[in-house]
Amino acid sequence: MTATMIESDDGARLRTWTVGSVSSRRFPVVMVHGGPGVPDYLAPVAGIIDDLCLVHRYDQRGTGGSSWQGEHTIARHVHDLVLLLDAWGHDRVVLLGHSFGTNMAGYFLLAHPERVAGLIQIAGPFLDPWREADQAAQRARRSDEQQARLEELDAIESRTDAEEIEYLTLAWFTDHADRTRAWDWALASARTLRPVNYAMNTQLNAAKRADPLESRVDELRECLPPGAVIIGGAGDSRPADALRRLATRLGCEAVIVPNAGHHPWLDAPDRFGAALRAAVVRQPPRAGDPLDVRDGPDEVHARTVR
Repeated sequence: MTATMIESDDGARLRTWTVGSVSSRRFPVVMVHGGPGVPDYLAPVAGIIDDLCLVHRYDQRGTGGSSWQGEHTIARHVHDLVLLLDAWGHDRVVLLGHSFGTNMAGYFLLAHPERVAGLIQIAGPFLDPWREADQAAQRARRSDEQQARLEELDAIESRTDAEEIEYLTLAWFTDHADRTRAWDWALASARTLRPVNYAMNTQLNAAKRADPLESRVDELRECLPPGAVIIGGAGDSRPADALRRLATRLGCEAVIVPNAGHHPWLDAPDRFGAALRAAVVRQPPRAGDPLDVRDGPDEVHARTVR
């Protein structure tokens, strides 16, 4: 693995990682993590496919080892990704987004379709209506005591480190389908994905509401590359039907992994790994190689991995 700091045009330094090997057949995969406001956590996902292609990850501006400066806008983050592609020397890549990263990948595709050779979206973006179902599922997974404690911690203006870890664990453990391991997974994330950039979270979520992808689905469909895939977990608190509806409107495949949550590589590593590797293989190849995609961009397939 190669770790590199890449400087943006405004002086902000972005921490990046590269694994895998250059393939004459496949475009590099660039992973866009979610949050917003937490550092990259997609190393385990990169490890599933790094024998197939080159894989890049990065801490978004304002998170982890990257510079924590400036106002956060969709346009700024899209521009950062353009500069990263240039620094890596890639004219076109396959974008892989997770959670809020799927929204960022969508905005990037709208702004720069000529740079996107393929698209793999994991656990998003979700097509409204989905928030009420998500909130209801999360509440059902918390006890009354846990819900009360979450609300108590949320009301604290400045939490201690221990309180912050508890707060994030209570907020995140409902993401997982495996209820026996959900708390431990969330606790591990709460301990490592800190500090959370709450200003970034507020600014980017507001920007997403101001320019919702839901209102631009027709535009997305027009520039969607062949072989685009949405992968979701049947056990995510966010409803899988929202992903299926989006796939239908985009004309792409939706793969729903049983017994998997918002981080399907944790809940169902074998099934998710098989789905992800298949998605990478079906992305359009570099010019001159035969297209290894069975389904055209206008054919819709929603299936469950067995």
